Amino acid sequence: MSQRIRVIIADDHPVILFGAAQALARFPEIEVVGQARQSTELIQLLQKTPCDVLVSDLAMPGGQFGDGMPLLGYVGRQFASVRIVVLTMLENPALLKRLREVGVTAVISKADDLSHIGLAIVQVMRGQEYIGPSVKAALDSMGLSASGQQRDVVLSKRELEVVRLFVSGMTITEIAAHLRRSIKTISTQKNTAMRKLGIDRDSELFQYAQSNGLLNLAAYVGDGNPDTPSQSRPDIS
Repeated sequence: MSQRIRVIIADDHPVILFGAAQALARFPEIEVVGQARQSTELIQLLQKTPCDVLVSDLAMPGGQFGDGMPLLGYVGRQFASVRIVVLTMLENPALLKRLREVGVTAVISKADDLSHIGLAIVQVMRGQEYIGPSVKAALDSMGLSASGQQRDVVLSKRELEVVRLFVSGMTITEIAAHLRRSIKTISTQKNTAMRKLGIDRDSELFQYAQSNGLLNLAAYVGDGNPDTPSQSRPDIS
């Protein structure tokens, strides 16, 4: 690129601002043109400083424009030519889907090496998305694609029901009694569902259920055969 990429960094933690600036100094094609610690400073900076990419914390309290999705949405509307790279400590797979809805295609966890910020900036300037390794690992653990959408994983209705009952608070023994099946059968169905989803821990199963609306579903309506395959991401609209 003949012209350097102009970048503004926004974060309410001085150590992150310093670390990000230091990390970007290693990229000769990138120039940090400003820093902000809350939304008022950020918007004023964007209004007066030409900028190609905004690197912003997701949670950044203070300032008249708020933070999170409302702030990113405002930036997207008012400064449409500015690409956005989000820094966050959150790794909820549902987060990426919400970010994409406001035009964000690059997300990096603060747990990752800050050098990923520079890599993300270069990618978004090429019109490509960038998902940091920790965020990607969280998506992979939930069987989600880089867009935050559920991959084509198919669970039987019985497996879905076992997962739903388990995340609602029932034990394997209670589920077995409720469904009039053996404990071994219920345990096997739960483990099979987790294996299909690429999930290893119960905590990830709860996160999957929350992201896919299973905590809010009372039952699944099908053809009456509990072992008939059904998409693991039901239509809950």
